[in-house]
Amino acid sequence: MQTTFMSTAIVPKLKLLAVRETPVYRVAADPSICTNVELLSAMIGGPKQIEIAEAVLAYFSGDLHLMYQASVGELVSIPGVGESTAARLRSAFVLACQLSTTPLDRIEINSPADAAALCSDMSTFDVEHLRLIALNAKNKVLGMVDVYKGSVNSSQVRVGEVFRYAIQRNASSVICAHNHPSSDSSPSPDDVAVTRALKQAGKLLEIDLLDHIIIGHNNHWTSIKEKGLMN
Repeated sequence: MQTTFMSTAIVPKLKLLAVRETPVYRVAADPSICTNVELLSAMIGGPKQIEIAEAVLAYFSGDLHLMYQASVGELVSIPGVGESTAARLRSAFVLACQLSTTPLDRIEINSPADAAALCSDMSTFDVEHLRLIALNAKNKVLGMVDVYKGSVNSSQVRVGEVFRYAIQRNASSVICAHNHPSSDSSPSPDDVAVTRALKQAGKLLEIDLLDHIIIGHNNHWTSIKEKGLMN
């Protein structure tokens, strides 16, 4: 008797879709209505693009900030992701960031929200950074720099290092920002102490500290000025 064996190979999800339902077709038609799986699938390409896209999103629990932070090495550790795919994903994130970045000399800070938006990338950092935004007399951004990486507290922050960049740029005023990797944007006693020390030093240098923004996760932030804790 002849025995017939059925194939147990799993058919890729892409092959089960009509042409109009494939990620590439949908992204080409209107990417704004596509899911993250479809957008990633179109970037990844290949017969198992949907399965790989789902695996990537599952690995990072759907958090695009974590995906943005991932190195090529970490991406390659995900089943189905090779070096070329990982490189494409990293390239797409970097290009998106460059496209969304307005030249600094065109940016004007008129509110704490403006400063927080300029520092939104800090919400993805896994360690604390202290950033200084230098402004001219019309509150136009002259430049910004991360002056500290690591714990930002009153015992470690040196006022001279913070204001050196502002002096070099001939700034009239500055705004400080730093992130809380714990995600809570509430200012700590150390945050308030650092703010007040910088405020006093700025007066001596005739460079006004306008605010200190604490950056949490998911676009949560707190203005120490709005909290009434500057003085």
